[in-house]
Amino acid sequence: MVTDFQEIFVFSISTVEVMANVLVSLLCGIVIAIIYKYTYRGLNYSASFTVSLILLTMITTIVIMVIGNNLARAFGMVGAMSIIRFRTAVKDAADIMFIFFSLAIGLAAGVKLYFIAFIGTLTVGGVYLLMSKFSFVLPRGREFLLQITAFTGKMADNPFADEFKRYCRKYKLVNVKTLGELENEVMEFSYYINLKQESKGKNLVGEIKKMNGVKSVNLFFDED
Repeated sequence: MVTDFQEIFVFSISTVEVMANVLVSLLCGIVIAIIYKYTYRGLNYSASFTVSLILLTMITTIVIMVIGNNLARAFGMVGAMSIIRFRTAVKDAADIMFIFFSLAIGLAAGVKLYFIAFIGTLTVGGVYLLMSKFSFVLPRGREFLLQITAFTGKMADNPFADEFKRYCRKYKLVNVKTLGELENEVMEFSYYINLKQESKGKNLVGEIKKMNGVKSVNLFFDED
């Protein structure tokens, strides 16, 4: 019994196994990152977050190898990780899902369950690709708030209509606010819009900014 208990604290792994585990996590992490990039539906794509998914998968694998079956290391790692404070708010549920996806695959690679790591990556990734492709249980379009500040004296009536028809499924003026003097009147227009393609939101903003008299354009979306 004493010998069995002592074996709990004994863990050895060869250099080849370490390299194999890290390589598997790297390959799976790259696949996860590619799926995230391909299925991203927001406006502000973060390349650093995509790279972080790859590194998170590898780091999780390394952490699992460091811990092994050593209880003391496991408790020490929990204590060390409790010191870290994550300040970045993750608002998109899909981003949180990809974080846990990377963690799970990293765990599988760290304990040499390569079959589970590869099959899990392909299966979960494939299902998410299909759901995104066919918009399964996803709304057809999210609603954005578009705020335009412009010198109205230099603009024609309803000057944004053409761009809205080009990029939006529908749009609705919800608020108009005066910001300047009557002789040099500055107005702020607020619209609720549904984009035909959310990835084209920056194109809409760019086209409106080019218009004569437009001072600033802001496009907002908040999942809260």
